[in-house]
Amino acid sequence: MKTLAVAELRAMFPALRGSENKAPYIYFDGPGGTQMAQQSVDGMLAYITGGMANLHGAFPTSVGTDNLLLEGRKAVADLVHCASEEVAFGQNMTTLAFSIARSLGSFISADDEVVVTEMDHRANVDPWVTLAADKGAKVKFIELDPNTYTLKLDRLDELITEKTKLVAVGMSSNVTGTVTDIRRVIARAKEVNAIVVVDAVHAVPHMPIDFQELGCDILLCSAYKFFGPHIGIAVIAASLFEKLQVYKLAPAPQQIPDKLETGTQNQEALAGLIGAITFIEQLGEGKNRRERLVSGMQRIEEHEQQLTARLDGFLRQVPDLKLYRAPEGVYKTPTFAFTIPGIKAREVTTWFAENYSMCIADGHFYATTMAEKLGVLPIGGWIRIGLAPYNTLEEVMLFEEGFQKFMATRRS
Repeated sequence: MKTLAVAELRAMFPALRGSENKAPYIYFDGPGGTQMAQQSVDGMLAYITGGMANLHGAFPTSVGTDNLLLEGRKAVADLVHCASEEVAFGQNMTTLAFSIARSLGSFISADDEVVVTEMDHRANVDPWVTLAADKGAKVKFIELDPNTYTLKLDRLDELITEKTKLVAVGMSSNVTGTVTDIRRVIARAKEVNAIVVVDAVHAVPHMPIDFQELGCDILLCSAYKFFGPHIGIAVIAASLFEKLQVYKLAPAPQQIPDKLETGTQNQEALAGLIGAITFIEQLGEGKNRRERLVSGMQRIEEHEQQLTARLDGFLRQVPDLKLYRAPEGVYKTPTFAFTIPGIKAREVTTWFAENYSMCIADGHFYATTMAEKLGVLPIGGWIRIGLAPYNTLEEVMLFEEGFQKFMATRRS
């Protein structure tokens, strides 16, 4: 497999070009949203300037929008390996999750159980907790191990029982980067015929995804996390999708996946989504788009893991730093959360923005159950560095230099 040509890849991102008078920012905020690939920008611009129209008209620009929606579904289907009729779009992952939760009302009754986790972003917790509250169902949490930053999966048989009707689990933490063994969770859930929701928002940008192989019922992700625009994606197994009682307008389509897409879609974002997937495809090789996408993601993963090894080695040897990262042997995305005793997280990220033009995030990142359990809220949450394929070894080394300077200023 060819290695990623990072210099050529960086040229595909307009935000990395800087200007005549200012160098570009160094973007270490991938988990909060990646920069947009040129192919995505071009797709959106072509749609906007080429004649915008809504769906289902007889005139050419409307037919073009119909085709754009169909192509968007096919592109996502190849990206995550599902059927195109299982792909629906919406404002964002959170909005889609709440809409789906409302549609699942008939599947949940009083005395049923819903299982969520202490690690997840609240977008994969609160929609299902709200559903449980509405129906009088009980909520159980898969606990976080505060020492390994992984989920405690040894009690799945006790947590997921014959009463369990829905299990929601994140594929990868947007804070610690921990990649959970969701196949183990899915297998147990399926033993009791529970619906399984997988939050793959933080996973899709970093690894190949196979919806069919996973065997979950619902998979959620967002294009702005993988080099595209702000648009949410829901993949719902057709066998479940057909049964969903979606809240919608009476004349709106009844068939899947259209019935979940209430109102006018963000058509230009669909064009950008296709461009983002094209960007990934162009990094890979293969006989068809699916193969090229898998190959492209593998190259992204390989490059990111090389940078991860360097940054992980540096952060682990800093004495005045607490790194929230699973031990060796646990697979992780290139995402690092840490705190510095006695220093507010925002103080650190502001210093790096002002002195090194680095975009480093701070906060709880909506993983508030984990933030509360680990006690980071009083200091403003975590400091988080999230790498993307356009990051370089030189940028990582510059962060190391900057961090040492920052700590020197606090000791003097």
